[in-house]
Amino acid sequence: MMPLVLADPGQENMILRVGGSPEMKKHLEDMGFVAGGSVTVMNTIGGNLIVKVKESRVAISREMAAKIMV
Repeated sequence: MMPLVLADPGQENMILRVGGSPEMKKHLEDMGFVAGGSVTVMNTIGGNLIVKVKESRVAISREMAAKIMV
């Protein structure tokens, strides 16, 4: 298990756990980051990540990505 920020670009990963404060956890889950789902890091721009989750591309901060364990 590792945080999403360490995942290799282009490789599909399964989300094992979503952490953080209750507000951040709810925000991430609303965007589709739920345990058992898949996520792919598409690109890293200035420390932020572009990820593919539930057939959508989403930009998240490095801080948020550190709370998503794959």
